[in-house]
Amino acid sequence: MAEMAENLIARLARYAANALRYWEPRRLIYNGVLALVVLAHFTLRWTVWKPQLSSAVLIGMFIMAVLANVAYCAVYVVDIFVQFSGLDAPWRVGRIVVLTIGTAFAAAITHLLLLAD
Repeated sequence: MAEMAENLIARLARYAANALRYWEPRRLIYNGVLALVVLAHFTLRWTVWKPQLSSAVLIGMFIMAVLANVAYCAVYVVDIFVQFSGLDAPWRVGRIVVLTIGTAFAAAITHLLLLAD
């Protein structure tokens, strides 16, 4: 029983390390896309945003950026689950699809939140 637990922990550690090696460099892409959405809104609607800028708005934007990165972490649950299932080969393509759809979804949410202000 102890050997099974050690094997499970070793697999989990290997899968988690694999997920970290894949997803953490791509977090820069995710954050870059979201930053571009924010910059586009500020640039195109500067006359609307300029009078609204305050420390409270900047703190709110910081909190939203942190929450966007917390949401990005949800991918680890999916990634480790799929690796445990043994679908490594198809998952190599699936990871790209998940990154693309997740980033597009986060960009759409960012866009809508900025339109609401």
